[in-house]
Amino acid sequence: MKAKMMMAQITVQQKAAQLMHRAKQAICNRRGEGFVDTAVKVLMAVVIGALVLAGLYLLFKDTILPELTRRIQEMFNYQG
Repeated sequence: MKAKMMMAQITVQQKAAQLMHRAKQAICNRRGEGFVDTAVKVLMAVVIGALVLAGLYLLFKDTILPELTRRIQEMFNYQG
């Protein structure tokens, strides 16, 4: 009886160690998120934002962001 209890205790300890090892590997795993796919997400956000802004300009046929328009005109009309 005592031997069975010792074997059960050792088995539980081994299973717990295996579980801890798998959890540690899962936490340390960085394969899912890389620099390239993050850059692609940022690029997609910029392009979608530009398309939405262009759509608003076409829809209202007027200046949507007057401060932005003024700053762009000042930037390209620089007399130095």
